[in-house]
Amino acid sequence: MNLDLLLRSEIQKAVTAVFNQSVDNLQIQPTNAEFEGSHTLVCFPLTKVSRKGPEETAKLVGEYLLQNSGIVRQYNVVKGFLNLSLSDSVWVEVLHSIASNPNYGQLPDNGQEIMIEYSSPNTNKPLHLGHLRNNFLGYSVSEIYKANGYKVHKVQIINDRGIHICKSMAAWKLFGHGETPQSSGIKGDHLVGKYYVIFDKTYKSQIAELMANGLSEEEAGKQAPIIQLASEMLRLWEQKDAETIALWKTMNGWVYEGFGATYKRMGVDFEKLYYESDTYLLGKEIVMQGLEKGIFFKKEDGSVWVDLTSDGLDQKVLLRADGTSVYMTQDIGTAILRFKDFPRISGQVYTVGNEQEYHFKVLFLILSKLGYDWAKRCFHLSYGMVDLPTGKMKSREGTVVDADDLMQEMHEEAEKQTRELGKLEGVSEEDAQKLFEMIGMGALKFFLLKVDPKKRMLFDPNESIQLQGFTGPFIQYTHARIKAILRKAESLNIQVNASDLKGITSLEPAEREGLSLISAFENKLKDAAKDYSPSILANYAFEVAKAYNQFYQSIPIFNEENQAKLKFRIAFSYAVANVIKRSMKLLGIEVPERM
Repeated sequence: MNLDLLLRSEIQKAVTAVFNQSVDNLQIQPTNAEFEGSHTLVCFPLTKVSRKGPEETAKLVGEYLLQNSGIVRQYNVVKGFLNLSLSDSVWVEVLHSIASNPNYGQLPDNGQEIMIEYSSPNTNKPLHLGHLRNNFLGYSVSEIYKANGYKVHKVQIINDRGIHICKSMAAWKLFGHGETPQSSGIKGDHLVGKYYVIFDKTYKSQIAELMANGLSEEEAGKQAPIIQLASEMLRLWEQKDAETIALWKTMNGWVYEGFGATYKRMGVDFEKLYYESDTYLLGKEIVMQGLEKGIFFKKEDGSVWVDLTSDGLDQKVLLRADGTSVYMTQDIGTAILRFKDFPRISGQVYTVGNEQEYHFKVLFLILSKLGYDWAKRCFHLSYGMVDLPTGKMKSREGTVVDADDLMQEMHEEAEKQTRELGKLEGVSEEDAQKLFEMIGMGALKFFLLKVDPKKRMLFDPNESIQLQGFTGPFIQYTHARIKAILRKAESLNIQVNASDLKGITSLEPAEREGLSLISAFENKLKDAAKDYSPSILANYAFEVAKAYNQFYQSIPIFNEENQAKLKFRIAFSYAVANVIKRSMKLLGIEVPERM
C-alpha cells in the first residue's frame, strides 16, 4: 500500500467533485507537530480552481473527504492548510503493508549510477577525528543512495605524493635509524605520523637558530636544512630516483596497512582507490592541452594559470614554474579518469571539508571550460569541521585526536557503563566485547552524523555515549527492548497473521503516531538522498525510537486481553524494530538483539 498515492488519489477526487476541475500538482506535507493530523494539504494553489479563499477551499475539501473518502477520520483547517487525521482502518492497512514487505526501505532499481568519494587522506599521518566525520558521512550517503535505487561506486583519492609526504620521509631518514612498525610495535600510519611531527619540531628549531644568526624569518624558512632535504627528495621523486622511490613505497606501504585496519574498525569500504601519484600525470597532460587551446595561459616564469576573473573568481595556478603540479592538477586528472572508468555515472560526489569549497568551485569551472559537460554533475558534499571541548586540532603539532585512539576510548567507555548497569549475566566475554564495540561505535557514528553536514559541530564523547537523550545508544537500547518483547511473544507462541490485523477497529493515539512515523520512512530516504544528509535519517530514527518508548510506557502489550489488539501490538513492534534497524544500518550503525 502506497499511502502517498492513496491520499493524492482521494484528494484529487475531492477537488474534482467539489470544484468540477481536476488538479495534478498537489502539495502534501507532514503536519506540523503543534497541530493534530499526519498529512497536510497546502490549499493556496487550489484557489485558482476553487475561486474561493484558501481557508474556505480547505474546509470544502476536508468536508468532502470526511463524508466520502473513508480514509479521513477528522480534519482541521489552519488558514490555508488542511490538516488530515486518517482513519484507523488506513493505519491498520499501513501496518499490514509494512510488516509484510521484507524490502521495506529499499526503493526499486532506478537504473542510475553515482560515484561518491570520501576519506581521501594524505599518507603522512594517521586518520583523525575529522576523517571520522568524513568517512562516516561519505559511507552513509553511499548507503542512502543505494537504498534509493542507485548503483553506487565508493572511491577515494589517496594523496600519496608531494612535499608533505617528503617531510615525513626526510625526518625518518635523519632520525629513524631504520625504525619500522615491526621493530617499534607502532602501527604503520602512526609511525609515519610520528616523523611528520618530528619534522615540524626540527624545522621550527632550525628556523629559530637561523634567525638568531641574522636571517629573516622568510629566508630562514627556505634555508633550514630539513626543508631543503624534503624539497630535494620531492625533486628526486619526480625524477624517478630509485632510492627515493623505494623509501616512498616502503613508508606508504606502512601507512596503507595502518589505514586498512582503521577502515575495518570504522566499518567503511571502497570499490576503487585512485592515487595522486598516478592521476597527476594525466592532469599535467590535460593542462598542457588546455594551454595549447588558449583556455589557460603561461606567465613569464613558465608557470601555467587559468584566469577565472570573468566568472567572479580569480587566477589559479595549475603548473608551477618548475613544471611540478598542484592539487588542482591532479584533481582535474582524477575527475576525467573516473568518468572514463565509469562512463554511466550520473555524477560525482566529493566528500570534503568546507574549507575546500573554493577549490571545488574552481575545479568544476575549469572542467566546464575544458568542454566536459559532466562537470555540472559534480557536487561538493561540504561539511563543517569538528571541534572538541579542548580546542582545535593541528596535525603538525601532534595535537590531533587520533581516530584509532578515539574509537578505542568509545569502546572502553561503553564497556564501563554497560558493566556498571550489571546487565551482562549469561553473556560470554566474547559476546560482551562485541556488544561494547557495537555501542561505542554506534555512539560515535550517530553523534557525528546527527548534525547537518554543513554545520560545524562540537564533539562531546561523554554526551554521545549516554543511554538517554538524542544518542545512538538510546536508539540501540530501544531496538534491544523491542527484540526482547518479540522473543517473549515467541516464547508464548503468539503468532501474528495478516488476517489477525483486520480485526482492529480502533487505535490508541500512540499507535497512530508510531504508524505515521514508520510510514514516512521511504520519504525520509528520498529527502536524505536529495540533501546528501544522513542527519535526516538520524533524527528520524530518534523520533521513531522516542515514539515507541512512549507507546511502550502508556499501552499494555502482554496484559492486553483482547487477542486482536495484542497481536496488532506485536506486529507494530516488529515493524518499528525493522525500521529502526534499517535506518541505523544506513548510518553504518549496528543495533543489538540484547543490551
